[in-house]
Amino acid sequence: MKIIVAITGASGGVYARLCLEQLLHAVEVEQIALIVSKTAQEVLKFEGVELPQDEKIVCYDNDDMFAAVASGSARYDVMVVVPASMGSVGRIAAGVSLSLIERAADVMLKERRKLILVVRETPYSLIHLRNMTTLTEAGAVVLPASPSFYSHPKSLDDAIMTVVERIMAHVGVNTPHYEWRDEN
Repeated sequence: MKIIVAITGASGGVYARLCLEQLLHAVEVEQIALIVSKTAQEVLKFEGVELPQDEKIVCYDNDDMFAAVASGSARYDVMVVVPASMGSVGRIAAGVSLSLIERAADVMLKERRKLILVVRETPYSLIHLRNMTTLTEAGAVVLPASPSFYSHPKSLDDAIMTVVERIMAHVGVNTPHYEWRDEN
């Protein structure tokens, strides 16, 4: 499986770090194309988040519109934008491809491949909701970075992992995860 992971300038780079770590451990994943926007680089540094490095990860500059991920013929299976800023969500919803992240997302939609947007914003404005509706109607999965607490997380990373586990499930990667049990 070939996966694109894009990181935009929204807060929550820890979601991206944990997502990359899970993908690197997944036997199904053969390659990860990583695109990090300039603002995301600043936010990651500010939040003290260091991304994993591995031979499976191929990094692309967000200005490189000639990168393989800009073409449907590169045949990436899934793209995850984590975290997805509302600016990126809006441009993707409008079909505006000013960066490699936006172009790669556009390619996923036009090729009818899986696009997962892990939105990190609160509250949502009507414009945000309409953009997310447009993307959902176009076939994307909008997956808010909203942790669940059924698993009784004991740390911030545990809570964040509840979102990452959802991302992995939608990517189609089998990783350890919390499962609801019927207690009756």
